Amino acid sequence: MELKLPQEQFLPAEDIWLSVRIYNRSGSTIELGTDQEWLKVSVESRDGYIVEKLDEIPVRGAFKLENAQVATKRINLRPHFKLVRPGRYLVIATVRIKEWGEEYTASPIWFDIIEGRKIWEQEFGVPTFDTNAPPEMRKYALQQANYLKQLKLYFRLESGDGTHVYRVFPLGPLVSFGNPQVQIDKWARLHVLFQTSSRAFYYCVLNHDGDLVRRETYEYGDVRPRLRVEPNGGVVVVGGIRRFAPDDIPPREVIEAMSITNSPTSTNQSQPPNQPGTL
Repeated sequence: MELKLPQEQFLPAEDIWLSVRIYNRSGSTIELGTDQEWLKVSVESRDGYIVEKLDEIPVRGAFKLENAQVATKRINLRPHFKLVRPGRYLVIATVRIKEWGEEYTASPIWFDIIEGRKIWEQEFGVPTFDTNAPPEMRKYALQQANYLKQLKLYFRLESGDGTHVYRVFPLGPLVSFGNPQVQIDKWARLHVLFQTSSRAFYYCVLNHDGDLVRRETYEYGDVRPRLRVEPNGGVVVVGGIRRFAPDDIPPREVIEAMSITNSPTSTNQSQPPNQPGTL
């Protein structure tokens, strides 16, 4: 068995995807996942206390693993463990093979919960078609944190009163000398333009559910790129030079297909979405 995490440091409320890799070298086929007890995962702090478990991890789902094959079970630790206090934590996982009456424990792995510094926040109302109901209030926030000596910009979505966190994830690297430009458009989408290197910028758009629906790369041109609010309430990038990149959202192929189908079009269109808060 082997445990893997995508990184070593996480912010409170950020998804923590644990991969449990199981190698079968027994010489025979084994059956796993027939009950809830086949895989147990626990988290401990460095000072020895057991992290509170919020609910059971849903691991049931039978499958067969033939000899010389490898299976990977992915588990998001965030919804199931109370990981809100900064510190160092240890993940332990054990697989039980019912037919053999045996248990196997993987080598534990460590990760850190680190604090991020909130650099911007804004409360907003979630778009709705029901004009008679009071709006649900939520809050967008941007945080910055040092990860492996590199500054990163994080997105955070929480309830208006701050008691519930919906999403936390990194938007990308951030230069120390640049402040992100931020706008919320008419449809409650968050637009963020921030500098990732000496000449490059990320432009990200996120909806009220915390989905990253657009990511584009810009570079310095004759002038620095910036956000502009349009008369219709939309937000666009002006200035700079758009550069297609492999991590664009949506991908370049989709944008080019849209250009052919709906020509003319613009990759920075500010038209309202079909549904509130979505592209």
